[in-house]
Amino acid sequence: MPGVLQVKKEGLFSRILKFYQTRLSGISFLTPAVILFATFAWLPILWSVVISFQHFSINPNEKSTWAGFQNYKDLFEDPTFMTAWGNVLLFVGLALVIGYFIPVILAILINEIRHAKGVLRLGYYLPAILPVVVISLIWKFLYHPGEGGMFNTLLRPFGIGPVKWFFTDHMAIFSIVIMATWRGAGATMIIYLAALQGIPPELYEAAEIDGASIGRRLWHITLPHILPIMSILLILQVIGTFKVFAEPFIMTRGKTMTIMSFIYEKAFHSLNMGVATAMSMMLFVTLVLLSFAYFYLQRKVLSRF
Repeated sequence: MPGVLQVKKEGLFSRILKFYQTRLSGISFLTPAVILFATFAWLPILWSVVISFQHFSINPNEKSTWAGFQNYKDLFEDPTFMTAWGNVLLFVGLALVIGYFIPVILAILINEIRHAKGVLRLGYYLPAILPVVVISLIWKFLYHPGEGGMFNTLLRPFGIGPVKWFFTDHMAIFSIVIMATWRGAGATMIIYLAALQGIPPELYEAAEIDGASIGRRLWHITLPHILPIMSILLILQVIGTFKVFAEPFIMTRGKTMTIMSFIYEKAFHSLNMGVATAMSMMLFVTLVLLSFAYFYLQRKVLSRF
């Protein structure tokens, strides 16, 4: 009996020791990543919250003073505040209407093609490899407002033009959305194509035997399988379009005001770090609320499939 009890105690002790060794090994692997993430993500966010309530000075010889909600008050009184939000909301809406379903359609079409799939995938993905600055400069040339611009040349036989693509904010945003859709559709299409190739072919074969049309196969087989990917890419696209900066800054020389260009102008031209950070905090809170609403609606929608 003592020997049996000793074996049981040793077994219990070894299991406890193995459990803590496993936990410690996991913690040791995660700690460097957590420290780096906290240093370069969490701490800047917390520091930004503090700066948004200060009259912050970039001069190390001057002391920053507490401002309370004055930065937020100045933010709402700025005439370009609503312009920036209006332009970004228009950009988000146009990007969803024009560019959200194009990658899905491309992925479905390429998935049905039996030959030259690799060439088509490469061709559509190439714009994602090019830097955004290069693409913006190329499309700025294509959008040239004179008769020598490529798009105006193509529209001339139809009696349209010459169109001043960047004459108004709304026209400029529409033009930039077209360019952004062309640039990002290929990379997103690859993700959808991978999801489509993961669908068991037996489902389509059974549907064909039952006489299901193409529309029914898409609705009852394809869509339910790629809907989780579509929902994830939806929130990523919304977040990305809210933070658009490089394209309007390069193509319209910063004349098209967005949230990020507003922050850039206040921080680096006006040197008003407090107002710029207050705007950043408003953008951060907006994206967090949108993310929570998205996850709530996602559970409701996906539960129906």
